[in-house]
Amino acid sequence: MSKPKFHIAIVGAGLGGLAAAIGIVRAGHRVTILEQAPVLGEIGAGIQIPPNSARILKRWNILDKIESVSVRPNDFILRSYRDGKVLSKQNMVPYAEERYGVPYLHIHRADYHRILVEEAERLGVTMALGSTVTNIDFAKPSLQLRDKPDFHADIILGADGLKSVCREVLLGHSDPPRLTGDLAYRVIVKAEDMRKHAELRDLADRPAINYWMGPSAHAVCYLLQGGGLYNIVLICPDNLPEMVNSQKADLQELRTFFENWDPKLKKLLGLIQETSKWRLQNSEEMKSWSHPCGKFALLGDACHATLPYLAQGAAQAVEDGAVIGTLFERIEWRSQLPDILTIYEHLRKERTTRVVKGSTALRDVFHMADGDRQRERDRQLLEQEPFEGFPNRWADPIFQPFLFDYDAHDEVEKAWDRYKKGTYPGTAGHFQSKL
Repeated sequence: MSKPKFHIAIVGAGLGGLAAAIGIVRAGHRVTILEQAPVLGEIGAGIQIPPNSARILKRWNILDKIESVSVRPNDFILRSYRDGKVLSKQNMVPYAEERYGVPYLHIHRADYHRILVEEAERLGVTMALGSTVTNIDFAKPSLQLRDKPDFHADIILGADGLKSVCREVLLGHSDPPRLTGDLAYRVIVKAEDMRKHAELRDLADRPAINYWMGPSAHAVCYLLQGGGLYNIVLICPDNLPEMVNSQKADLQELRTFFENWDPKLKKLLGLIQETSKWRLQNSEEMKSWSHPCGKFALLGDACHATLPYLAQGAAQAVEDGAVIGTLFERIEWRSQLPDILTIYEHLRKERTTRVVKGSTALRDVFHMADGDRQRERDRQLLEQEPFEGFPNRWADPIFQPFLFDYDAHDEVEKAWDRYKKGTYPGTAGHFQSKL
């Protein structure tokens, strides 16, 4: 008997929605992405592709295309804010590929998004642009759209980001993003401009992820686009006016904040001509990502938005898409649709919660005030072999493989085997045909 084919509607054409679309259409189903923007495109700056998401891109045969516009950082480098002293290193080249089978990459967000859009369209995903969701009928299921007819599908996935309409409809009340107390300056400078300054040439010539850690703030910097651009992210206390989530930055204010930091970092900040600052927000953990009707679920930032300190937000959304896509490869009959969403949430929720909490906790490690705890953190980084809970989380012998060794395809294979044995908790018992 041939497997059934379904039509899945995905709300949102961000990285998570595109990943889900690619995964599901590769499984042989039909996908429509409904995106409120009239034109597809992505703004922003650098983004990191760790091994856990690079592995998915490799399975989808698009890793080579991704890498053609990416940079492989040689090391994670944690530095003191005072003088740039290296406190800890974690090798990535050749370590990532030798240990995990795939590289660690840096890419411009716009390039990443463009390649996923191209792959989704190549596979036949339909893009319904200018489609703004106003409500959801979870039982049918269908989407109510502004100034357009209702849209019907077999399953609806809400991938509409931090300010998710789908999440609010599922919860039944307003659920605006939560303030975190931090903001980010995001800047890109030309590597050729850095090479004009002797003290900055090593940053421009040797790819690495450089972190400067200081009281209430940190900086993270890395090369993009074949080494031609240098991405700078500065995390500081949130001083934006109430109800203002981004605005043009005062460069003097920025430089004053970092005036007692490493001279090399200050020289780098001197190259900035203009920038803006963005409030960092996240959401509270949800009790459930799916509707009891068994025809709707959330994914990505719509249900597990995270602070960027572990550089895992996009990777977790791509994992969501790969998991749900692999589950749709396995589905055998329509009655299993609710179980597919149950298994998806069960596989993903605990992991993403650990990542979100781990990222928030890393802020406390990076932003330690001067004093005994900061000195002890630095001593551990300099003198101790990495241990569980090590301040350099990418060198932690337990946490690093938790992040990087995850294989979405293998996790689904194990879960599906358990499901078919009738031992998967929370499912509705449709592991056997009722025919």
